[in-house]
Amino acid sequence: MEERPKLLILYATQTGNALDAAEQVAREADRRGCSVKLLSVDEFDAVSLPHMGAVVFVVSTTGQGDTPDSMKGFWKFLLQRNLGRSWLEEVHYAVFGLGDSGYQKYNFVAKKLDRRLSDLGAVAIVERGLGDDQHPSGYEAALDPWMTSLWNVLNKINPKFFPNGPDYIFPSKQSIGQPKFQITYHAIDKIDSQFSCSSARRMSPAKFSRDKSRPDCFLKLVKNQPLTKEGCGRDVRHFEFEFVSSVVEYEVGDNVEVLPGQDPALVDAFIQRCNLDPEAFITVHPVEMMNYLDAHANAIATPIKLKSFVSLTMDVVLSYFATAPHEKEKLQYFASPEGRDDLYQYNQKERRTVLEVLEDFPSVQMPFEWLVQLVPPLKTRAFSISSSLAAVPNQVHLTVNVVSWTTPLKRKRSGLCSMWLSKLDPEQCIYVPAWFNKGSLPPPPPSLPLILVGPGTGCAPFQGFVEERAIQSATRETAPVIFFFGCRNKENDYLYREFWLSHTQNGGVLSETKGGGFYVAFSRDQPQKVYVQHKIREHSHQVWSLLSEGAAVYVAGSSTKMPSDVFSAFEDIISKESGFPKEAAVRWLRALEKAGKYHVEAWS
Repeated sequence: MEERPKLLILYATQTGNALDAAEQVAREADRRGCSVKLLSVDEFDAVSLPHMGAVVFVVSTTGQGDTPDSMKGFWKFLLQRNLGRSWLEEVHYAVFGLGDSGYQKYNFVAKKLDRRLSDLGAVAIVERGLGDDQHPSGYEAALDPWMTSLWNVLNKINPKFFPNGPDYIFPSKQSIGQPKFQITYHAIDKIDSQFSCSSARRMSPAKFSRDKSRPDCFLKLVKNQPLTKEGCGRDVRHFEFEFVSSVVEYEVGDNVEVLPGQDPALVDAFIQRCNLDPEAFITVHPVEMMNYLDAHANAIATPIKLKSFVSLTMDVVLSYFATAPHEKEKLQYFASPEGRDDLYQYNQKERRTVLEVLEDFPSVQMPFEWLVQLVPPLKTRAFSISSSLAAVPNQVHLTVNVVSWTTPLKRKRSGLCSMWLSKLDPEQCIYVPAWFNKGSLPPPPPSLPLILVGPGTGCAPFQGFVEERAIQSATRETAPVIFFFGCRNKENDYLYREFWLSHTQNGGVLSETKGGGFYVAFSRDQPQKVYVQHKIREHSHQVWSLLSEGAAVYVAGSSTKMPSDVFSAFEDIISKESGFPKEAAVRWLRALEKAGKYHVEAWS
């Protein structure tokens, strides 16, 4: 009997979104009876790519069109000149990208991967799909129709992918199979004391993380200081952490990911709702089965408290465990393509917690093995580092906006990590697992003139830049620095006011006597709103003077309109001051970008 073809799905993720999307593609293929293998691209041997019949790539774009870290080796291999135009002629492929249209290089990684695969002779199954974070329904707005086309065309290429056709969905009880994880319970008196209390509680989510099994270090919180005026409607805080055991040699412009804790009351309520024993110690092992989750399922060999499993999201499997007919019907509808918009309104738009979902469907009683399988790992949150290791040798500082909002149904919501951080007390000896990464803002040499643009918490990385440049200027000649900062009000959210002003005085790195400057846009202190792009235009001559001297531009902050508005301001200045036509000014800026002198780090 001829072996059925297997669909290979390779993903490249930086924050976990591409993994989520790839898993969704794998689940939908699996529900249709398609044999699937899911791998991170760095777990795949690129040499064997020509022998793969059909490959789906799900890739994210980070920073300024940057490739995720996990994809860099694979991409370098694909760019080898000795790979001919027929190297992949036997391969059918599809590419789905995750990006943010607020960036200049929207979905750049997916686009260049698509072109390179085609150049090497591979045949596209369907036109590449491009998911946009800015869309009201997120990347899924593009993913759902893209998958429908993918199944239909893949079935025409080789009907053996789908034994009953691409539209046939196996009944839930048949497709659900067996849980992918095995839970072992351990007697408490046999558990080593080092795994009780806080050690197990803080280590377990990190151990269960799919992409990072061990933190680079643990950080001890030593300061939690509000930066905004109480009652102003915003809560931005300055955090200082000390390295506990060894110091990670970070550079200015890098970022750090921290693993947050969760609301203990919510954890307790969830455990009670699911009838679980919070004090039980368990280990978790993947069941030895050939399935698409095996490739990245992590065992937890160290016994940990069951209470660590506190986070999950609703999945199609929930309908199988719902016993009330009306609940089963609603969950099945949510899981269908027709119910996708309503599911988005119900779940994502309202950001319902797991507990709220389970309370809405009281007949759902899920075995713990399935809870473990469906619980997404507690994800790390990334923050720009706002310090220089040269200035604070044993510390790392963060500037964090405590996120909160009201949903369409008037529910109060807050960001898990930022709210958790805001409530930490330095007196309580808090240790936080952390991972350090290169950011999108490379550290500049002392001789490079700088034009920095950082409204709001976008100022965070530039604290480190200014600190480091100040230390360098004490022993050598350094180039000028201009910084454009923006906030709402002078009295409410003028972040790090004393710090910036101190560096404008006595020949500091932001002083006009050094050729630099510090300019603030207060958007709401006057009837007409003033933003950083207005201040940049206001100082057109000085900006052009530095650009003419070879200055580099660094932009950090919100990814909505700010980066493109700032880019337009520079276009206008170049055209006005040089006399170039607008098209030439755009080319001038693009050349600056290509030369590695225009950097953007933006976040939504």
